[in-house]
Amino acid sequence: MLQGTLDMLILKTLTLGPMHGYAIVRRIHQVTEDVLQIEEGSLYPALHRMQRRGWIEAEWGTSENNRRAKYYRLTSVGRRQLQTEVSIWERLSRATEKVLGLEPDGA
Repeated sequence: MLQGTLDMLILKTLTLGPMHGYAIVRRIHQVTEDVLQIEEGSLYPALHRMQRRGWIEAEWGTSENNRRAKYYRLTSVGRRQLQTEVSIWERLSRATEKVLGLEPDGA
C-alpha cells in the first residue's frame, strides 16, 4: 500500500462515526470486497500516529460483544487532512492512469 493510503482509508472510514479498531478493519474489508487486508501490525501504529497528529481522538467504550474497546473518532483537523489526502490521491491516480494509457486522450 502506498505511503499515506492507510491513513486516508482509516480517516474516510471514521467519517461514518466512532469505531474500534476491529470495526475499522471489518469496514475496509467489506467495502473493498476483501481486496484490501489490513493487519493489526499496520492498523494500530497508524491509529496511534494519527492520534498524535490530532487527526483522531480515542476513548474507551464497550463493544457490541460487551468487551472493552478503544473507540476512535475523527476530529475537525482529521476531516481537513482527509480532504488533503483525497486530493493527493486523485492527482496521483490521474497521473498513473496516464502512464498506463487508461485515461482517454484529451481528458
